[in-house]
Amino acid sequence: MEDIFNNLYKKYHHDLFNFIYYMVHNHEQAEDLVQEVYIRVLKSYQQFKGDSSEKTWLFAIARNVAIDFFRKQKGWKQWIVDPFESPAHQMKDESPLPDEITFHKEESKRLYQCLEKCTVDQKSVIVLRYIQELSINETAEVLGWKESKVKTTQHRAIKQLKNLMEISRKNEMAV
Repeated sequence: MEDIFNNLYKKYHHDLFNFIYYMVHNHEQAEDLVQEVYIRVLKSYQQFKGDSSEKTWLFAIARNVAIDFFRKQKGWKQWIVDPFESPAHQMKDESPLPDEITFHKEESKRLYQCLEKCTVDQKSVIVLRYIQELSINETAEVLGWKESKVKTTQHRAIKQLKNLMEISRKNEMAV
């Protein structure tokens, strides 16, 4: 069992941590929740039937752990990401202009703040599809949904994000 666990850890730990981090937006809390995922994996690995890939199985457990965490929180919608803490959000252009840096940081911040206003299902789909880069099929397996529900939720989430971004820009311009 130790070999199996070590193999899962080596293959998926980074992606698993990033998924949880994008859900809870807190480094320490993400570490704790990832540990909870691994505890659940160890307890339930014997029941893993192989109907899906190990990765989708792990992400399904991670999503359930995140949902359990949210249910225990009061005012969990108030969690706001600090996109500057994550190395994944650093600028890739080696010589951006200062105003470009400011614009990208503000847009990233606005996007993540708007993502916080989406439902847990919408946020899950956006994170799995666009940040973790899972296919529609893999996302459906993780969430335990049909592909059509993933597509519908993705469409609604994108539409919701666009509307929220537009409102946020208008509110900023009015100030």
